[in-house]
Amino acid sequence: MKRLLSPEKVVGIKQTRNAVLQNRAAVVYLAEDAALGMLDEIIELCKDKKIEQVFVPTRRELAKHCKIDVPCAVAAVLNDSNK
Repeated sequence: MKRLLSPEKVVGIKQTRNAVLQNRAAVVYLAEDAALGMLDEIIELCKDKKIEQVFVPTRRELAKHCKIDVPCAVAAVLNDSNK
């Protein structure tokens, strides 16, 4: 989870989806308590592109690790080459 402290990350479904589609995501973090079906597309995209997925128990916990005040369902740490 220390990787989420990196400034090279995106938070949110749209931003993470775009990062995955553009092959910019190194690892994707997903909250287990996100609304049913909300993350299905991201999970499938990660599987297709062989991107590591890490599940976090809650949206609040994920937000805490991202250093943001609003609960979030998904975040991605970007590849080092995108600095």
